Amino acid sequence: MSKKLKIVPLGGLGEVGKNMMAYEYGENVLIVDIGIMFPENDMLGIDYIIPDFTDYIAAKRDAVRGIVITHGHEDHVGAISHLLQEVNAPVYGTTLTMGLAEVKMKRNKMAGQGNFNVVQAGDTVNIGPFKVEFFHVCHSIPDAVGLGITSPAGLVVHMSDYKFDHTPVDGWQTDYAKLASFSERGVDLLLADSTNATRPGWTPSERVIDPAFDTVFENAPARIIVASFASQISRMQQVVDAAVKHGRKIAFVGMSMVDNSKLAIKLGYLEVPTNTLVSLDQALGMKGKDVVLMGTGSQGEPSSIMGRLATGTNRHFGLKDNDTIVLSSHPIPGNEESVNKTINSLLRRGATVIDDTILPIHVSGHASQEEMKLLLSLVKPKNFVPMHGELHMLHRHAMMAEGMGIDPDSIFIAENGQVIELENSKISLGERLPGGYVFVDGDSIGNTDHKVMQERERLSQGGIFLIDLNIDKFTGKLMHDPEIITRGFVTPEEADELIPLVQKKVIDIIEGGIDNPKRVMNVIRSFLYNETKRKTMVFVTSSKV
Repeated sequence: MSKKLKIVPLGGLGEVGKNMMAYEYGENVLIVDIGIMFPENDMLGIDYIIPDFTDYIAAKRDAVRGIVITHGHEDHVGAISHLLQEVNAPVYGTTLTMGLAEVKMKRNKMAGQGNFNVVQAGDTVNIGPFKVEFFHVCHSIPDAVGLGITSPAGLVVHMSDYKFDHTPVDGWQTDYAKLASFSERGVDLLLADSTNATRPGWTPSERVIDPAFDTVFENAPARIIVASFASQISRMQQVVDAAVKHGRKIAFVGMSMVDNSKLAIKLGYLEVPTNTLVSLDQALGMKGKDVVLMGTGSQGEPSSIMGRLATGTNRHFGLKDNDTIVLSSHPIPGNEESVNKTINSLLRRGATVIDDTILPIHVSGHASQEEMKLLLSLVKPKNFVPMHGELHMLHRHAMMAEGMGIDPDSIFIAENGQVIELENSKISLGERLPGGYVFVDGDSIGNTDHKVMQERERLSQGGIFLIDLNIDKFTGKLMHDPEIITRGFVTPEEADELIPLVQKKVIDIIEGGIDNPKRVMNVIRSFLYNETKRKTMVFVTSSKV
């Protein structure tokens, strides 16, 4: 067997989210992480996006020896149910991570399925020819780990999301000693998170959030509504601690937030005094100054609690005067527009909105430049591949590595689908595999493509103009005036004037001997543009009876 290790990025390189990496040695595959990505603004109607692993898995299904999940955030574990529909392989992760994975399985109607194996930081597991060493890293969720992956091709350190926080919420620092021990053994390749590669300095500790929450809780005259990711267990704990300190009750809102908080409490990762936690119904019956609600929507997602509050469409409760909204996150790249739109809508409804531009109510869970340099110094890798980030982030991380003395010929920037090969402590680029998006739209997985996205975009911009024709098959004449429906194109008043003109135009076309729906559509599209100077999508249906 050749001592060649193939590293196959299927998600997370060239983008933020849907992280997935495959390590392939001979006829053996180890998968690390399987996450989702939230849709961009122009991806109308899409729930989320998963890695395009179908072709790769179809060819390697029987070779997958195991799946390792580094932590419980959606961009690392969110697509686990989709992968386990295709692969029958054991899944490994820490206690909280496996608990959150099982919640995802249950939510996708796969409860009880999957072979989940709990490991702890410090454990070593043999998965086929891979020896996987789990070591603790600080992140914005407890129980996060990095990986030392040893195969006959050498030692790879897979440093997933991390930061060097000296005062983490759970008191458990990154395992610096393990990183140094890898260096002593000789690290053939380091792959490391690049999310904050453009941020100078050090990422602040999670502890700086506590005084900011104190300020909010001291000054809020009525209800406090905190928005965060449903998997931000550490942030949940900080909100609970603030509620206890300031004499408020807390209620978690929304299915994902409720499910994850229950799991975290059950497993001991979230400590909430019994008399502090109340149901949503109880909270809504209390005085505003006595309660805090915590839900999702910090990224401006339309279907989230915060998104529905912003539009006044939340079923269980709406905004009240003097409500204080706390957006405890930073916009994911590409989400800035939707977050700002949500903030504007909340302000219009009379709420006070606090984000991290006003108070430090959020800090990143990812290493900044000085921490990245420290990691490179600790590990001293022979080769380096930046991962987890947009292309400009990967390039900036590569520049740092070169500045730290790593040979430029030993630094490779790869994007999804670009295979990296490790052999004799040297890396090179191999074949290129598909590495695109797979859209999840309700129960539809992969059936919605970019052409559908373009059509939805056009519909959102110009609306629709539908013409229905009933033609006598013997005479070729219209049996009655064309039926016309238009939505999102002109106002009702304009439609009342325009539709009779279009009906007359269609009648003239048909009487002129043209009954081909496509030709009618083209003529009417030009007619509508000449009349309104607007573009719309015109559809013509025709039946001969």
